[in-house]
Amino acid sequence: MADELVIGRNAVIEVLKSERPVNKVFVAKGETKGSMREIVKLARQQGLVVQEVAKPKLDEMAQGLKHQGVVVSVAPVAYYDLEDILQRTEQAGEMPFLVLLEEIQDPHNLGAILRTADATGVHGVLIPKRRSCPLSATVAKTSAGAIEHVPVARIGNIAQTITKLKQRGFWIVGADMNGQSAYYSASLTAPIVIVVGSEGRGMSRLTQESCDLLVRIPMKGQISSLNVSVACSLLLYEVLRQREK
Repeated sequence: MADELVIGRNAVIEVLKSERPVNKVFVAKGETKGSMREIVKLARQQGLVVQEVAKPKLDEMAQGLKHQGVVVSVAPVAYYDLEDILQRTEQAGEMPFLVLLEEIQDPHNLGAILRTADATGVHGVLIPKRRSCPLSATVAKTSAGAIEHVPVARIGNIAQTITKLKQRGFWIVGADMNGQSAYYSASLTAPIVIVVGSEGRGMSRLTQESCDLLVRIPMKGQISSLNVSVACSLLLYEVLRQREK
């Protein structure tokens, strides 16, 4: 499934003026005149990522259609604000349960995590606006419909978001191969945010330092790590197991 794209200046302006969820705005390098100025202004007012790319890249994305120097990637469902997720969680009257994904790049991993998040009762998933896979048609397909049920919020600075969540009473637990304890030995029954790092690199040092606790997944074989969606699933189900005791 290809991601939905909106092509051409007039069409892009209308999308930016509407309430449709936009992932990213791609503009041709050096295009700054006329309506392009309005497009960039509208995008930045909404906190959207505007990426300058070479014209051949836009030609490839537009697949022969006249793009006039701008292409927009549109999400299949609307994003939530973090405050909306926190309010919905409070209204549910349940112990808060969030997931924060640091720079997950693979849409199949994001889709698989959303599917597990739905199964384990996660109230919301947080993803950074930059250097992370956005919601897309591929994510939607891999999630097997979970994308319609699990609220996803895009956030700015991860450390600032974690600080805000700590102030709201959340316990921040990160997954790291050098964690202090095995994930099943940690108490995960409080209001919690499970933090998982990117494929290959894991969590950044700053994010690790922002966590209240780092937990590890014991590895007995020759391979030193699990696929990020598998690792995340283990932690989410452990939270569910402990809460259902």
